[in-house]
Amino acid sequence: MRKKKAELPEGGVTRNAGGLINDGSVNYHFTSDGLIDWRKMVKDCYLYPNPSKNLSETDITKLDDRDLCILLGGLKELAQIRGYTSVDYDVVAPSPECVIATCKITWIANFETENKEVTFSAIGDASLNNTSGIGGVYYLASTAENRAFARCIRSFLRINVVSREELAKGFLKLRNNNESSSDVSSGGASPANLLEETMKKKGVPFSQIRAKLLEEGLDGAEDINSVNDIPKDKIFELITRIKKAKAKAV
Repeated sequence: MRKKKAELPEGGVTRNAGGLINDGSVNYHFTSDGLIDWRKMVKDCYLYPNPSKNLSETDITKLDDRDLCILLGGLKELAQIRGYTSVDYDVVAPSPECVIATCKITWIANFETENKEVTFSAIGDASLNNTSGIGGVYYLASTAENRAFARCIRSFLRINVVSREELAKGFLKLRNNNESSSDVSSGGASPANLLEETMKKKGVPFSQIRAKLLEEGLDGAEDINSVNDIPKDKIFELITRIKKAKAKAV
């Protein structure tokens, strides 16, 4: 497991008692419930038609959120407006073929969280199957971190527009080079395959894995009948545990 703490932007801003920037530089939008409408605060320059949809319409003002993509810069801007004190990443069991990362953001207190500091996390994965794979494990790690970061912001701020970082490699090519999505490769290792390889090397049978998950009370463990049924975050936790422990311990 590799841990990394992101650098915070320099400089400070003044905020009111509700945690909102009050220097006049931000025009807030609110929902009918009185919460901040973070989606409406995304600038149009950060949005573009989702290339995976093969849309004939290119005017973003005429497209639904499900047909749009948002650039990472737009999410970073919203995160800075919302305010946060730390961004931490955990990269678990990286390999040359697949990496999973968890991004944890600690958000400052504001009126939406009853003036309490809140920590929120999300997971992102990158493999040779869903990225270009150039640069090996270090490229995959940074891609997984960016995906986790984007999902963490989107989920916390209730933005239902997929980020550019979350698109599979073929659709990134389509965005940048106008290539056909048929160029997407179907090869590469999946997290489940990596777990199976680790189990085989360490002599750990699936029955032992399933018994351990049941013993630990994992939600839905009784329905797990193969490694493909195990949640991705749990898969990489298991890989790490298997590599560190003897077969009988897991």
